[in-house]
Amino acid sequence: MPKPIFVINGPNLNRLGKREPEIYGTTTLAEIEAMCRQAAGDVPLRFYQSNFEGEIVDWIHEAIDVGAGIVINPAGLSFTSIPVLDALKMFSGPIVELHISNIHRREAIYQNSLVSKAATAVIAGLGPRGYPVAVRALRELVENG
Repeated sequence: MPKPIFVINGPNLNRLGKREPEIYGTTTLAEIEAMCRQAAGDVPLRFYQSNFEGEIVDWIHEAIDVGAGIVINPAGLSFTSIPVLDALKMFSGPIVELHISNIHRREAIYQNSLVSKAATAVIAGLGPRGYPVAVRALRELVENG
């Protein structure tokens, strides 16, 4: 069995569908998970969300031990979390950082992601559709080295 792809979601993403729909849309996290599972095909997928930084770091550690790649939407932790950055820097596989909105078109506080410094690729501004795009891209990165 191939190694799993980890999809890790940060704080407040459990509120998707209700939270600021003018920015994040009306798609729920459960619907996004279904899109990711479809995009993963026969590759196992571990889908997580937490509002707690330490739990996200623990999942990255799990991915270090058993994962093929990571798709991460660290949400607000993108701009503040050295622990998430440090954990990602330990991961030897590909990492796709994902943002539903285009962080570069938003207020200045949202434009400097620390996580980008560890990411193989960044997807921003595709809305919830960015998730399956990220999973498919990660599958290709893993399969083609």
